[in-house]
Amino acid sequence: MTPEGKALSNIVILGFGFMLMFTAFQTCGNIEQTVIKSLNNFTASGYTSMSIIYGVFSASNLVAPSVVAVVGPQLSMFFSGLLYSAYIAMFIQPRVWSFYTASVLVGFGAAVLWTAEGNVLAINSTDTTIGRNSGLFWALQQFSLLFGNLYIYLAWQGHDHISEKDRQTVFISLTVISLIGCFLFFLIRKSDPSEPTPSETSEAPLHTESTDDSVSVSGSLCTQALDAFVKACKLSVSKEMMLLSLPIMYTGLELTFYSGVYGTCIGAMTRFGHNAKGLIGMSGLLIGVGEILGGGVFGILNNNRLGRNPVVLLGLLIHYLAFYLIFLNIAPDAPQAPEEGTDLQAYMTPK
Repeated sequence: MTPEGKALSNIVILGFGFMLMFTAFQTCGNIEQTVIKSLNNFTASGYTSMSIIYGVFSASNLVAPSVVAVVGPQLSMFFSGLLYSAYIAMFIQPRVWSFYTASVLVGFGAAVLWTAEGNVLAINSTDTTIGRNSGLFWALQQFSLLFGNLYIYLAWQGHDHISEKDRQTVFISLTVISLIGCFLFFLIRKSDPSEPTPSETSEAPLHTESTDDSVSVSGSLCTQALDAFVKACKLSVSKEMMLLSLPIMYTGLELTFYSGVYGTCIGAMTRFGHNAKGLIGMSGLLIGVGEILGGGVFGILNNNRLGRNPVVLLGLLIHYLAFYLIFLNIAPDAPQAPEEGTDLQAYMTPK
């Protein structure tokens, strides 16, 4: 197989691995607060868990490049994926202490996972293929929102209460799916030492044979880790990153809302009838459809002569419309409603 063909194969494997892992994790995040409210004597909160995950995720991004530089992207993704699987598996027999501990671990794992993903994408791309490879990876990864949520919609339709059997069946299945995604990363092939990578860069020195003694290797790894940390710190205070920080913070708020809060609100609305719990899955599925269509449409628009500003403004207008419709449709107490739900409605009858 040619180097270009091997690189494309690696991107496809990377995309499928993330698709399976996030089929499990994003479905878990979409339903976890609803599941928690169905548990007896369980005082933890899914909202608190998400704040821990993304707080640790943010802080860990400074050290994640050092971890990837030392361990390598392949093993970094595998071990980070195991942390995701452990978080999902915790819901099979949930405990407050294990829930919050897993939240901390998966936050750290997320930083390492996405840093390693960017490394693999860069290694297997050139200036001419990076757009294609990014789009291919994005499309495959976003299909994760379809399958798990479709299962939730079909399995929970007509359920007013999430039983222990329902919960265990869902989370055992999601754990297995996540683990399969982790092991797919071992199918990503490294380039032969004799052939250049598509980006004309080689893997970190620890992937090549060396005649240095163990002390020199250890020193080299420490140097790599330190260099990666210094570069991450410098990048974080650069002009470009400071300007991007506000829209990045906004996308973080929006991600948290649609991946954990909105589905909970829908499941709490008794005015949706007996299908309210199943509609959590339908909501996640349609968000996935929107992600895929939006990525394709905005990718095409981004190639026009007007530049990126019209694309960003169009996305902003669509967000205004989406959140305004949610404001009209969702009851004000839905995010914190008890397990039996809320009878209130907002400014229109929900359908």
